[in-house]
Amino acid sequence: MTITRGAASVIVVAAVIASLTACAGGESSVTLPPEGGAPDYQLGDGYPPPDGVDIVVRDRTSPPPANAYSICYVNAFQTQPGEQQDWPDELLLAGAGGDPVIDPDWPDEVILDTSTDDNREAIEDILTPWIQACASAGFDAVEFDNLDTYARTDGALTLEDNVELAEDLVEVAHEAGLAAAQKNSAEDSRTMRDEAEFDFAIAEQCAEFDECAAYEGVYGERVIDVEYDAAVFRAACLDGGMPRSAVLRDRDLTSPADPAYVFELCTQLE
Repeated sequence: MTITRGAASVIVVAAVIASLTACAGGESSVTLPPEGGAPDYQLGDGYPPPDGVDIVVRDRTSPPPANAYSICYVNAFQTQPGEQQDWPDELLLAGAGGDPVIDPDWPDEVILDTSTDDNREAIEDILTPWIQACASAGFDAVEFDNLDTYARTDGALTLEDNVELAEDLVEVAHEAGLAAAQKNSAEDSRTMRDEAEFDFAIAEQCAEFDECAAYEGVYGERVIDVEYDAAVFRAACLDGGMPRSAVLRDRDLTSPADPAYVFELCTQLE
């Protein structure tokens, strides 16, 4: 088949647009993060992105940066520290003794109970204004954290419970014009993309836990990784063992004014 110069230009433009946007239900489009873009993970405190940074993740309570692709962090499957009292008791997962189930790694966070349709609907009702506020503030995407609570509750929650809630939250995000990032649950990435329709992934320590390939096999170049171990990060940078969009941060995600602050990109090691 012969393609004229004008037609070829149209095809190229269409391909570029398709690579930058994803349709949500045919009603709206969302902008995807730049492939291989340099990220910074600023949940502790927002600060001007370092030189060369293309992608910034900030908490939903912080404004997005002006000159970077911005991702809004929402703790969607458990409570944020200090916010347990903001959630109805019936939406908090209860243990055998009736006490709320606390995340073993984050003692200030209680796992949400996604096990029933009514609970999932109620959780969505609480999170929807947060997601819409991210869009109104000017963020490009939203990260839904702790998607993997079903793997940490001894069977009290299931993969299907969280996928159903994730599907609803992604739909809310897309309707608001936001791309949606899968967070955690590397082994279930294909299910998360195909059923919940996540657009890209954000991983923590995928090089350290040998999970990067599980994300990349589904999302390709649109995987953003945050590492906390300098030796692991630098080795993975040198041998290509993690996504191109990767950053080394300190575990407390401090700002540059803090002596504990750590920020490093693979390109700085070249």
